[in-house]
Amino acid sequence: MAPLSWKHLTILGTLLLTLTEGKKLKRVQSGKIYSEHDAVNIVVNKVGPFLNPTETYRYYSLPYCKSHATVEEGTVAALEDENAPGITAGRRAALKKLGAQKHKMRMGETIMGDRKETSPYEISYGDNIEWRLLCTEILGPRALQKFKDAIHNNYFFEMFVEDLPMWGYIGDASDEDMILGEVEGSKTILFPHLHFKLGTNNDQIVSVAVITDPERQVDITDVTQPTEVQFSYSTEFFIEPDLSWKDRMTRYADSRFLPSGFEIHWLSIINSFVLVLLLIAFLTIIVLRVLKNDLSRYMELDEEAMEEEESGWKLIHGDVFRFPQYTGVFCAAVGTGLQLIITTLSMLILCLTGLISTTKRGSMMSGMIILYCLFASVGGFVSTRLYRKMNGKSWVNCILFTLTLFPLPVVAVFLWVNTIALMHGSTSALPVTTIFTVACLFCFLCFPLTLFGGILAKNYCSADFNAPTRTTKVAREIPTEVPWFRSRYFQMLIAGFLPFSAIYIELHYIFESVWGHKIYTLFGILLFAFLLLIMVTSFITVALLYFQLAREDHRWWWITYINGGMTGLFIYVYSFYFYYKRSGMSGILQSSFYFGYMALVSFAIFLMLGSAAFHISLIFVKHIYGRIKCD
Repeated sequence: MAPLSWKHLTILGTLLLTLTEGKKLKRVQSGKIYSEHDAVNIVVNKVGPFLNPTETYRYYSLPYCKSHATVEEGTVAALEDENAPGITAGRRAALKKLGAQKHKMRMGETIMGDRKETSPYEISYGDNIEWRLLCTEILGPRALQKFKDAIHNNYFFEMFVEDLPMWGYIGDASDEDMILGEVEGSKTILFPHLHFKLGTNNDQIVSVAVITDPERQVDITDVTQPTEVQFSYSTEFFIEPDLSWKDRMTRYADSRFLPSGFEIHWLSIINSFVLVLLLIAFLTIIVLRVLKNDLSRYMELDEEAMEEEESGWKLIHGDVFRFPQYTGVFCAAVGTGLQLIITTLSMLILCLTGLISTTKRGSMMSGMIILYCLFASVGGFVSTRLYRKMNGKSWVNCILFTLTLFPLPVVAVFLWVNTIALMHGSTSALPVTTIFTVACLFCFLCFPLTLFGGILAKNYCSADFNAPTRTTKVAREIPTEVPWFRSRYFQMLIAGFLPFSAIYIELHYIFESVWGHKIYTLFGILLFAFLLLIMVTSFITVALLYFQLAREDHRWWWITYINGGMTGLFIYVYSFYFYYKRSGMSGILQSSFYFGYMALVSFAIFLMLGSAAFHISLIFVKHIYGRIKCD
C-alpha cells in the first residue's frame, strides 16, 4: 500500500473537520438594505458572568426557547395575560425560525469565544410589535436552578443584529446579603420579556438595543416546584437621522469609553510624555558629559602614559566583544523580539488607518496571528545573521530556536486553558477547525518564511562582526565587590521600573478594555505610548550599560537584553494587582485565562524590549570603543 502524501492528509483532515463541525448556516451579512416587512435576524451568541469576560457559555446552555409559539398560542396567551396589551401585534415573518442552529464564523470570532446561533424571534423590518409570545415553558427544578445560579452569578447575554451587538441581564436578585448571599426574604427574579429597539437610516439598521421589562418578572426563588414561564418580546423601529451606516460602531465607543475620562486620559499621557522627556534628557546629559570627559582625557595621553592611566570601561576593550554563552538562544531571542516589534507596530498602524476594523469581533486577534507569520522571515534573518557574526556553526539550531521560542510557550498555555475551558463547557475552548487553521498557518506560512529568512542571511550576509577592538584570548577577571546600588539586581529593578512608570496610566485603560467590556479606540495614543516605551527602555539600558562597563564588567550581552525586558516582568506583577484590586474576576476558569495569557503578553513584551535595548546598546558599545586608541 502506497504511503499517504501531504495532499491526501490535507483532504482527510478537511473531511474530518467537516464531519465534526456539522452543517452551519451562512453568516448574517451586515449592511443589508431592507424592504418593508423583510425578515430581521436576531442572532444569539453567549451568556456568562459579567465580571468574568472570558468565562462564557453557549446561549442555549440555559433553557431558553428554541422554537416560536404558534399564532393561536400567542392569541390565547395575550387574552389570558392581564399585562399584555391585547392581541399580538405586528407582521409575522414569512418563514418559521428555529433556534440553536449554528452560524459560520470567522477565525477571530471563534478565538474570542463567540458561538453564534439562530434564535426563534420573528421580526420583520419596520413592523412594531407591542407584545408577542415567544414560547411557554414549564420549567422544572433543574431548569429553574440553572436560571437561578446564572442570576446569582450576575450573568448577562449577548445578541446580534447583523454585526451590531446588544447586551442584557438574565434576571436580578433582591435583598441579598453581600457576604452570605441568599437569605430569608431575598428574591430571585427572571426577566422573560425582551424589548428590541432598532434604529434605521436609509433602510439600513444602524443601532440596536435590548431592554428588559421590569413589569414582566417571574419569581423563581423557589426551585422545588415546576413554574410556568411565558417568554415574550416586543419591537420598536425608529429613525436615526444623524447616524449613518458607516458610523454605526462609533456609538459603542462613544457610549462605553470616551466620555467617562477622555480629557483625563490625554492629560495623563502628556504628563507621562513630559516626565519621559526630562528623564531622557537627564540621562543623555550625564552619560554624554561623562563620556566626553573620559574620551578627551584618554585621547590626550601619549603611548607611555596610556597603560598607567587606562581604567574603567577603557580597560576592558579586549573583552567587551567577547561573545556571550548560549549564542543560539540569544540570537533567537533578538530575532524573535524584533519580529514581534514589527508585528505590533504594523498592527497598530493598520488599526490607526482603519485598514483593520477595531470593532469587528476578533479582527485584531486574527490580524496579529497572520502578521506574526508574515514577518517570520524577519526573525529568521536577524537571528541567523547575528548568529553567524558570533561565529556560530549550527545555524539550523538557531532557526529552530527562533521558530519555537515564542510559539512553544503559547502552545503550553493554550493546552492548559483550553483543557480548563473544555472541562467547564465554556465557549472559550477553541473548536477543532480553528486549531487546525492556526496550525496550518504556522506549518505552511511561519515555518517556511523563518527558514527563508535564515537561508537569506546565511548566503548573502557577511560573517564579520566588525568589532572596533580585538578580543584577547584570556578573559579579564571581573571585580566582585561593588556597591549595592551598582549591583546587577538593583540595576534590573531600575531598568524595569522607570519604563513601567511611563506607561502605567495607559496600561490601566488597556487592561480595562482587554479584560472588561469596554472598546478601546485610542490607537494613536497606544502607538505613541509603545514608541515612547521603546525609547525610554533603550536610553535607560544604555545608561545602565555605561555604569556596568565602568566597573569593568564586560558581560553585557545578556544583561542589556534582560534589563531591557524587565518592564515585561513589572507588567505581569501589575496584572496581579489589577486582578485582585481593580477587577471583580474570580474562579479557576477566568484566572487560568487571565494569568496564562498575561504571562504570554509579558513574555512578548520582554522579548520586544530586550531586543530593542540590545540593538541600541550594541551601537553604543561599538561607537565608544571605536573612539579610543588601542593596539
